[in-house]
Amino acid sequence: MPAPGDPPPQPADPAATQPAESGLDVTRTWVEFVDPAEPAQRFRCDLTWLTSDYRCIYGAGCPGIEPGRPDDGCCSLGAHFTERADLDRVGAVVAVLGPDDWQLRGQAVAAGGLADGWWEQADDEPNGEPELKTRVVDGACILLNRADFAGGAGCALHRYALLNGLQPHTVKPDVCWQLPIRRAYRTVRLPDETDYLEVTIGEYDRRGWGPGGHDLAWYCTGSPLAHTGSAPLYATAEPELRELMGDAAYAVLAEHAAAHLLLATAAAAAPGGRALLPLLVHPATLAARG
Repeated sequence: MPAPGDPPPQPADPAATQPAESGLDVTRTWVEFVDPAEPAQRFRCDLTWLTSDYRCIYGAGCPGIEPGRPDDGCCSLGAHFTERADLDRVGAVVAVLGPDDWQLRGQAVAAGGLADGWWEQADDEPNGEPELKTRVVDGACILLNRADFAGGAGCALHRYALLNGLQPHTVKPDVCWQLPIRRAYRTVRLPDETDYLEVTIGEYDRRGWGPGGHDLAWYCTGSPLAHTGSAPLYATAEPELRELMGDAAYAVLAEHAAAHLLLATAAAAAPGGRALLPLLVHPATLAARG
């Protein structure tokens, strides 16, 4: 017991009791191939990540990215829109959400109506250009139904999609449905002075959140807690990957991913092969498997 006059003991930080996250610069296996639908474009895909056992664990043990707020998951900061078309696409769904779908609908109406009351201008504007995001209410996205909502906690858009037979990525902000996958672009110049567009498909790790990503109390992609899926990520995230890459490119990726998994399985079965697994399997997946 604390001595008289001592401050009361503080509860342990839940994030501090979680398994250690894997490092950001782990060894990875990449595959590159020409986009079957666009010869001037090449994909560079992280097989280590895409063959991992990652799954979203929101509502199933997710500690949340903010201390003491597990019910917020990764929705604490609101969602930044990639462009006006992203905002308009989501807005079309917001307009049809009723109070049984969306707990904070009334707050959006009071803040400016269903057209404007659910989004706001971000405080951190890159290069001084206006950036729009979902409004944050009481520490989390306005579209996040809280734990006391009769319809259950979680994203109102995601709930609407599932109840109406839609793929969640068709109704949610780009940044929300793409996570935990990150798509990036760069132009590559070859020695013969020709160029091609490189599209990278990889892990949306802490760095994807910008400098503040390193300060998150917990983050899923490197945590063994979230590497408990029953199928590899490239299979469970097939709808999202098809949207990001196109059907033809996804088919090529799936072939390479399946071959990579066969290689990892063979290594695990070979004498001394387990020593090779860190070269083939995501470290958080290895840790989760024990």
